Amino acid sequence: MILHRRRELLLCASVLSMGLDATASANAQTATSTHHRASSHRTSSHAKTAAKTTAATQAPVGTTASVASTPATPTLSAQVNRRRAVASIDAGRSESVVVTGSALSTSNNQNANPVQIVTSKQIEQTGATTLGDYLQRLPSIGSSGTTNSQTNGTGGASCTDIRNLGQNRVLVLVDGKRAAINGNNSCFDMNTINVHQIASVEILKDGGSELYGADAVSGVINIKLKHNLSDGNITVRGGITDVGDGQTGMLSGYKGWNFDHGRGNVTVSGSYMTQSGIKQNSRSWANPVQINDPASASSISYGSSIPTAGRFITDSGDYLATGTGGVRNFTKSDRYNYGNDQNLTNSLTNATLGFDAHYDINEHFTPYLNFNYSHRNSSTTMAAMPVSGSIYPSTLPTTLYIPADYPGNPTGEDAVMYKRMSEWGNRRSETASDTYTGIAGVKGAITHGWNYDLSYSYGWNQVMSQTSGVGNYAKLLQTYGLEQVEPGNSDSALVYNPSVCNAASGCVLSNPFTKLSSAAAAYSNYTSHDHYYYQLRDLNLRINNNHVVHMPWKNGGDLGIALGMEHRGEQLAYHPDALVESGQTLTNSASYTGGGFNVTEGYLEGKATLLHNAFLAKDLTIDAQGRYSEYNTFGSAKNWKASINWAPIQDIRFRATLGTSYRQPNVYELYGGQSLGYASATDPCDSVQAASYGAKSATVAATCAKQGINSSSFTSAYSGQTPTLYGGNSKLKPETGRTYTIGTVITPRWIPGLSASVEYWHYTLKNMITYLSSQYIMDQCYTGANTNYCSAITRVASTGQINSVTSTYANIGGLKTSGIDFDLDYRIRVTAHDVLTLSNNFQQLVSYLQQNEVGGQWYNYAGRMMYQSGYGMPRVRDYATVGWQHGPVGVTYMMNYIGGMRWNDGTTDLTRANGYGRTSTPGIFSHDVTVTYRWKTWNFQGGVTNILDKKPPFVASGTDNSASALYGNLYMGRYVFLQAGVNF
Repeated sequence: MILHRRRELLLCASVLSMGLDATASANAQTATSTHHRASSHRTSSHAKTAAKTTAATQAPVGTTASVASTPATPTLSAQVNRRRAVASIDAGRSESVVVTGSALSTSNNQNANPVQIVTSKQIEQTGATTLGDYLQRLPSIGSSGTTNSQTNGTGGASCTDIRNLGQNRVLVLVDGKRAAINGNNSCFDMNTINVHQIASVEILKDGGSELYGADAVSGVINIKLKHNLSDGNITVRGGITDVGDGQTGMLSGYKGWNFDHGRGNVTVSGSYMTQSGIKQNSRSWANPVQINDPASASSISYGSSIPTAGRFITDSGDYLATGTGGVRNFTKSDRYNYGNDQNLTNSLTNATLGFDAHYDINEHFTPYLNFNYSHRNSSTTMAAMPVSGSIYPSTLPTTLYIPADYPGNPTGEDAVMYKRMSEWGNRRSETASDTYTGIAGVKGAITHGWNYDLSYSYGWNQVMSQTSGVGNYAKLLQTYGLEQVEPGNSDSALVYNPSVCNAASGCVLSNPFTKLSSAAAAYSNYTSHDHYYYQLRDLNLRINNNHVVHMPWKNGGDLGIALGMEHRGEQLAYHPDALVESGQTLTNSASYTGGGFNVTEGYLEGKATLLHNAFLAKDLTIDAQGRYSEYNTFGSAKNWKASINWAPIQDIRFRATLGTSYRQPNVYELYGGQSLGYASATDPCDSVQAASYGAKSATVAATCAKQGINSSSFTSAYSGQTPTLYGGNSKLKPETGRTYTIGTVITPRWIPGLSASVEYWHYTLKNMITYLSSQYIMDQCYTGANTNYCSAITRVASTGQINSVTSTYANIGGLKTSGIDFDLDYRIRVTAHDVLTLSNNFQQLVSYLQQNEVGGQWYNYAGRMMYQSGYGMPRVRDYATVGWQHGPVGVTYMMNYIGGMRWNDGTTDLTRANGYGRTSTPGIFSHDVTVTYRWKTWNFQGGVTNILDKKPPFVASGTDNSASALYGNLYMGRYVFLQAGVNF
C-alpha cells in the first residue's frame, strides 16, 4: 500500500512538473522587419533593436507538451485530462502529441526538430507581466527585435526574434495558426497575449518555411492557449520596484462550461494589465547621457548640443541666449541633459478578451470557434522638440537664420538658431492598438485514421498614435516674424516681416532670443496623429493520418502523412498625419504606405518509422516536408526539409535536419514611402569622431576638407544621431536561406529524471533584405573605402551639418550564423515530500558573419555589440533554474548570464585612443527568486527579480548609457511581486 501511494505521488509530481498544474490544466489546441521610426532628441534614439534573453527548459525525452485534442477526441474536463495523463505514464504508454515543426503527432521526443517547450508555470514564476518580457530571458531569443524598454519609435509593441536574425524573420502562431500582427511594427505584438491564459509556448529553432510558409526563416514561436476548460480561476498580481516606481498590476480570469454531457464546451477568459513607465532621471546609471565617441576619454560630453535657452552661431561666435534678450558665449556646461525629461521604459495598459467554443456533433464533425481580442494603450515621454530647420520634404528653410538686422538680435550678425522648444512641453507619444483574430472551423475524422481540420481566420489590427509637442514650423516662423525671400525654396534667406504674424489669427509676435509666451507657444505647437491598419484573411485545410501503412519488414514502424493547403491574403496601410507628411512639422517626416499580397500554398509531409525496437535501432525515423507557394507578387517558391531521428539504444538519440527557407519582402520593405528618422550614428567630420579612425583619420579629414569642413573643430548638431531617409524598394527580391542542425539527446536509465541535449545549428541567408546603417554608409564614403556611397549623403551648404543620409531597403548581401545549444534537465525526488529540479539552457555563438553588399567583405559580429544601436551578439548566453518543492511550498532560483562583448561600429572593433576610453562590455549575471504556496484551491506566489539589484552595464549608446535590447530586464532594478489565484 505504501509503495502504491508512493508511486501515485511520483506520478503526480511528474505531471505537475510538466506544467499540468491546477491553473494550466487545459488541452492546448495544436498544430503547429519592422517599420520603425526613431525620433530625434535631436537627442538620441535606438533606430532599431531589440530583445533580451534567457532560456526555459527544452523538452526532455519523455516530456509531452500540452496535450492536443485530435479531431475525433470527445470533450474532456480538465480533471479527466489530468487523470488520463497520469494513467498514460502509469501504464508506461507514450502519449502522442503534435509538436511545432511537424503536422503529425509523435511519440515522446521522436521529432528531429529542435523544439524548446516553455510551460505556463515557468513563465509565471519569473514575475513577467508580458510574454515579451519573459522571452527576453531565453538565450535563443536575440536582441534585434522590439522590447518594452525601448521607448523611441516602437509604438509600445513588443516583438521577438530568434538567433538575432530579426523580428521579421520569425513566425509567431497562436494555437498553431496565424494571427493578426501589429500594423506599426509589422510583427506580432507579444503584449497582446494574456500571460495567464498561456498553456505553453513552443519554439522551433531551425526554420519552418516548408511547413508554415514565409517568415519562418529563423524559426516559429507557437503560443498555445488554454482551451476546453470546465473550471474557473481568478488571479491577481501586483509588483513594484524597491525605489517605488515601475508599478505593475494584473487581474486575470477564466471560466469554462461543459454542456450536453461533455460534447460541447464554452470557455471565456479576460485580463487587465497595467505597467507604469520609469523615468530615466530616476536611475543614476542612465543619467546624464554620455554622447561622445567612447574610444576617447579626453573630451567626454553629456547631453545635447541644442539647449532650451537657444544656441546661436555666427561667423565670429557661438552664443547662448540669456533669456532676457542678451547672449553669452556657449560652453560645454550649457549642453542640455535630455535624460532628465524622457522615459526609460514604456507605460502600458492592456485588456484582453478570449472566447473558445466547440461542439462534437459526431466523430466526423466538430465545429469550433476561437476569438481573441486585445486593446493596448502605451505612452512614453521624450525631451522637448529641437529646432534647427526644416526636414524632408519641406520647402521651408533648411536653416533657421536670424537676420543681422532682426530687431533685438544682440549678435549683430546673421545667426543660425538651434533651440529646444521647452515652451511646447516634453514630447509625449500615446498609442492605442486594437487587435483581434477570429477563427471559425470544423474538424473531425474522415475514415481509416484520416483526420481533417478546415478553418478560416480573419485578423485585424488598428493603431492610432499621437505625439504632442512636435511643433508647426511654418507657424513658428510666423511667430518670429520671419519669411522666406524666395517662398518654396528651402535654401532661401529669411527676412524680418512682422506682418506675417500680425495678419495671422492667434499669432503672437515673439523674439527668438527669449522664451515664447504661453499664447505664442500654443499657436506654434502641434500634435500629430498617425493611423495604421492591418488585415489578415487565411483559409486553411489540414489533413493527416499517423498510421497510413505499416512497414512490411520486421521491426518496421508506421508511415504517417499530412497534407494541406492555404490561401492567405495580407494588407497593410500607414496613414501619416497630413502636416507630418508634408514636412511642415519638426518631427520625423513620413509618407503614406499601403499594399498587400495574396498567396496560395500546398504542403506535404511524410514521416516513416523505418525501424522500431530493433538491434541498434530502438527507433529510426525519417521525415520529409515540402511546400509550394504561388504569390501574386513574386511568382512561385518551393521549400523543403528532411530530417532523421535515430536512437540506437533507449538512452541516446541522434537527430539532424536540413531545410530551406523563403521570405518575401513585407509591405513596408516593398512599398514604404520615404520617411525621416534619426539613426544612431556620428558624423565622421565631427572632431571627436574624426579622430577615432586611426590610420584612416587623415583620409577622413581630407574628405571633410573637400566639403569645406574642418574636422579638427567641427561639431555635429545631432548628438550621436544622423537624420536618415528610409524607404521601400519595389525592386526587392525575396530572401532565401538554408538551415541545418545536428544534435543528440541523452536520457540515461541509470540516472532517472535526467535529460541532456546538445545541438549544433547553422543558418545561411541570401539576398538579405535590410537597409545599411547610416554609420556604415558614412564611413565607407569618408574613409575612401567606397566613394559611391557619398552620393547618399547631403549636407546643408551654409552650415556643413548633415541634411540627410539616404538608406532604403535593399538586397544587401548575405548572413551566416552558427552556434551550439546545450540543455540539461534533471528531476529527482529527494524524500517523500521533497522534489529537486534543475534546468539549464546554454547557447554558444560560434560565428555571425554578415555581408553588407553583394560580393563584398564579410564581417564577423560574433561577440560584438553594435553600441550605437544597442543590439549585440554575445558568444555566451545561459539561463539556469533550481527548484525545490516541499509539499505545498516551493522555491525557485533563476540565474541569467549574458557574455561580454567588444564594441563595433558596423565595420571595425573600437580601439582605445591613447590608452583611454571604453571599448567593451563585461559579462553580466542577474538572479531571481520566487516562492510559491498552495492552500486548498488557492495558489500564492511571491518573488524578487534582480535580487542583487544588478545595474545594466555602461554602453555609449547616446540614449540611456546602456543597451535596452540586451539588458532591458535590468532597467527596473530590484522588483518585488505578489500573486494570488483561486480555482473554483
